[in-house]
Amino acid sequence: MDLNNIDHAYFHQLCINILFGCLALLVFVVIERLVYYGLLALRAGKIRAAIASHAIDSADASKKFGGDALSRGFAEYLDAQREPGVSRARIEDLSASLFMRVDSKISARLWILDTIVTAAPLLGLLGTILGIMDTFNALSSGGISDPAAVSRGIAAALIATAVGIGTALLGLVAHNMLHRQADVLIDGFKGALLAATFSAPPPLQKPLQQAAE
Repeated sequence: MDLNNIDHAYFHQLCINILFGCLALLVFVVIERLVYYGLLALRAGKIRAAIASHAIDSADASKKFGGDALSRGFAEYLDAQREPGVSRARIEDLSASLFMRVDSKISARLWILDTIVTAAPLLGLLGTILGIMDTFNALSSGGISDPAAVSRGIAAALIATAVGIGTALLGLVAHNMLHRQADVLIDGFKGALLAATFSAPPPLQKPLQQAAE
């Protein structure tokens, strides 16, 4: 394969376009996660308020929550505790399953930010190398005689590195911020499950007491 026949300028521009695409994807994921986490924070506040006011003891408590991952998981946990003959081991297994399910929902799409943070500097470096190669090829073929033009070519090639590093920095800050918010939501959900464990008396408790009398 003859490397001299490769259109380095084309691939250099392609790397820059991909970087701008990654930047656009990064902004979209950040906005989407911020809105989603904001909604979950409001639902988590309602769940905490219901626990604090002991409003989860009624049989229809699970109907008061919304359809998001936190609310559905918490409602399912309440309903499971009211099943006849449910054991504590079953409740503990369900809480672990719900925790993992909610964790996967909340942490979704964060891997995109992690990938962009890792790939953007490398892609920028690749674009810079291709741009410099294109400049040197033009110089060696006699197409450039002005040293200032060579400097301008190298400076243009370095744009890819600048865009890549800038995208990675923005992605790193966004990833850490969103990851922290996700941890807070997940820990809050786990705390809500622990606080609501066996908070309502089992439905068979009263009939069994009456039968014993």
